[in-house]
Amino acid sequence: MLKKLLPATLLTLTTATALTLGAIPAAQASPASPAASAPASVPDSRVSTAFTLPGGKVYPEGIATDPRDRTVYVGSYADGTVYRARPGARTAEVFLPAGTDGRHTANGLRVDARGRLWVTDSTSGVAVYDTASGRRLAHFEVAGAGALFVNDLTITPDGTAYLTDSVRAVIYRVTPAQLAAGSGPLLPAYDLKGRLTPSPAGSLTLNGIVSDPAGRYLLAVDMTAGDLHRIDLRTGAMSRVALRGGDLVHADGLDLAADGTLRVAHNATNTLTRWHVSPDGTRARLTRTITDPALQIPTTLSHTPGRTLVVRSQFDKGGPMGEGTPTTFTIAAVRGL
Repeated sequence: MLKKLLPATLLTLTTATALTLGAIPAAQASPASPAASAPASVPDSRVSTAFTLPGGKVYPEGIATDPRDRTVYVGSYADGTVYRARPGARTAEVFLPAGTDGRHTANGLRVDARGRLWVTDSTSGVAVYDTASGRRLAHFEVAGAGALFVNDLTITPDGTAYLTDSVRAVIYRVTPAQLAAGSGPLLPAYDLKGRLTPSPAGSLTLNGIVSDPAGRYLLAVDMTAGDLHRIDLRTGAMSRVALRGGDLVHADGLDLAADGTLRVAHNATNTLTRWHVSPDGTRARLTRTITDPALQIPTTLSHTPGRTLVVRSQFDKGGPMGEGTPTTFTIAAVRGL
């Protein structure tokens, strides 16, 4: 797959994938990690396996749960396969085969209120699929040349999608009208480059993104600096969320519940954190930390009442984070988060 990409895209996938991932040297991981800022957590039986993913080189990255029937979708960073696990299934099935519609990766996944599955391809943009038939309904590609890394996305109550670019440090937007048109350029709605904490050259910045249930604001994480940024959707104002009790270094996937609970997967440190976000989204307080090697480099997570599912990427076992041989690829179920 990599050999077929243009040089600029290949550069993105070899430097940017140094962690969906966080281009922070390993020596910095421990002192900057959330676990260092909060009481240490002890690994226990709270991490179990929800279901397995078929294939020896899956390297999953994104996950989404259909709110209508709790069907779970998981995307492969390695080849763009999208898997589907129906409720009660112990093994997922292939829903969209590798390379469908020219897709190279499957990073951010979301199922919107109308049951459409959104899938980002870090090398190009985003596609939207009908979950009943698997038919592609729409696709949008980043305009312009140069390195890019379309990473994660969120969908607001009015049906607008917002997507992060970890290399360009921008947030793209797809409106319902654009979705109805079926295709078009993926254009920036918000540019955060001048607002981010300076990071080493080649670092990835914006990664996970969520919107509050009322559609008032977005929260997007800078995984290298450990900051959380707030974008007011009414005024366009951008600010940094005041974090208390820890930081968001290595933060990858985010999940924001209606009660203001923010759940975060920190990939390189095998850590999950839970935060309480203030009603206006300007402050967040760390309330729980789980660090466990059984998480196997968690990239994203999906929370529904009574259940938190976490992607075990194993990126450090022959994937973009290191050499080695992976074990069976699985999705974890985590209690207590």
